[in-house]
Amino acid sequence: MAKSAERAVEDLARDLTALREDVAHLSEAMGELVKHQTQAAGLRVSDAVEDAKEKIASTAADAQKRVRAASGELEAGIEHHPWTAVLIAFGVGVSFGMISRLRR
Repeated sequence: MAKSAERAVEDLARDLTALREDVAHLSEAMGELVKHQTQAAGLRVSDAVEDAKEKIASTAADAQKRVRAASGELEAGIEHHPWTAVLIAFGVGVSFGMISRLRR
């Protein structure tokens, strides 16, 4: 009976050692999985940031083109109708002057 108890204790010790090894392997596997998932998420975020940069740059370039075109049209309009431009500028100046007096 003592031998069977010793054998049971040895079996239990072996099982515990195997269990510790399995837990260690599982822990390593989980660490690798988390590492790979983190890298994949980082790549997705990096790609999204690059896409956003490209869209912003494209939008900024389009806006710049539109501003240049509008500026050119405005200059052409002023060249063709200089007195109208002077009267508009005078009206805007008078309006700002009146508004600034009302706020005092």
